[in-house]
Amino acid sequence: MHYDLIVIGMGLSGLMAAKTAAESGQKVLVVGKGMGSLCLFSNTIDVLGLPLLTGSKTIKMEPFKQGPDADPKVRRGEHPVTEDQFTHGQVSGPLGTGMRDGLSQWIKDHPEHPYSNVGLEKIEEALSSLLSIFPPPYSFQTIDHMNCFLPTGAGTLRPTYLIPMTMVGGVSVDEGRTLIVGFKGFKDFYAHYVADQLKCRGIVLSLLDILHQEMTATALARLMEKKSFRGNIGWEIKKQLHGESRVGFPALLGIHDPVQVKDNLEEIIGAKVFEIPILPPSIPGMRIFNRFKEWLIQKGVTFLLGYSVSKATLKGKKCEGIEVLHPPVITSYSADRYILATGRFIGGGLKGNDEKILEPIFNLPLSQPQSREGWFRNSFFSDLPHPIHQVGILTNSSFQPIDERGDLILENVWVAGSILAHHHSIDEKSREGIEIATGYMAAKHALENSLKE
Repeated sequence: MHYDLIVIGMGLSGLMAAKTAAESGQKVLVVGKGMGSLCLFSNTIDVLGLPLLTGSKTIKMEPFKQGPDADPKVRRGEHPVTEDQFTHGQVSGPLGTGMRDGLSQWIKDHPEHPYSNVGLEKIEEALSSLLSIFPPPYSFQTIDHMNCFLPTGAGTLRPTYLIPMTMVGGVSVDEGRTLIVGFKGFKDFYAHYVADQLKCRGIVLSLLDILHQEMTATALARLMEKKSFRGNIGWEIKKQLHGESRVGFPALLGIHDPVQVKDNLEEIIGAKVFEIPILPPSIPGMRIFNRFKEWLIQKGVTFLLGYSVSKATLKGKKCEGIEVLHPPVITSYSADRYILATGRFIGGGLKGNDEKILEPIFNLPLSQPQSREGWFRNSFFSDLPHPIHQVGILTNSSFQPIDERGDLILENVWVAGSILAHHHSIDEKSREGIEIATGYMAAKHALENSLKE
């Protein structure tokens, strides 16, 4: 079957590319063996966390500790922005002055970074496009259009930019006024440990309803959608309150309607409820994926979830088709244009052997160390990123793959997401921003190419 565009990969960059093309009336196929890293790590939308712009100050964050120039008067876990400064409702023009200035300077200082190829105006367009399919009640918010600190399942505070409504209450965690709730038998969240780190109180609830069931994140999230289950835990928490005005749960407040779950629990408990991001799988990431999938299918996009691309057929500088493996059947698909958004090692976008790192579908050349010995630094906890985390595909300004000389390799293929070279999204705290912006722009460039033909 023939399509206008085939997107390979179902992470955030692939979904953004498919959305952008579908809005222009293109016939789109999305192929992926899974939901990408969305269901593993994505809870919020990081755009750029270094430098961290908070209020009128710039605070540099190091892993697991607050920077030395942080305001000592601000108690641990408390944000120096009052709750009445929350940006409630849909964000129009997602980049506030602080974030705009930070990104503008970052682009000037890092001309090879993916953000530099997108440009400030298009980054904002891409974020607006994302926000358009997440209307209230489950919308994404900023605090004063800047980064904020959110508590994590490790009890640390991390900077992020766009946060779902279910996590807003976690921005102003207050010592002695917040209760952290965990569940006995659920091993991916330790309430007492998190509470100790945030200088709050923690409790662990025994769940008689599922005494003999598997205690997983997805199982708990589905149980949260049952009113009787919410009622039982809500009343138990209410009995154990010691004057706390906020209650933090692991991010499990339902898959389909978390805001309704949150509101119902607040009504029962009599306190503000918020979610805390935890270890994989990410329920908030599943919500993002499900919303994209629902929207794209309504627009006529074809999904092949659970299928991997085994081969690309190339002729000269063009891709003529791909083969999709679903044992024992191999099916061929063709398109005028292709977008590669397969992610890094976890998603299978990059693979390593004894000698080097490879891109397995198109065999595109990568920016990488000359030998395996150069993949890692001598110290695992080095202040500098390990070179392996910066390996990626070289592209021109239109996100088309090029070789080390700058020559175009494939004329009808574009690349998007974390598989791109010249970024270190973990340290930068920019992963979702890069995926959203490059997915959007790769599709835009592919569409422009179609108009020239």
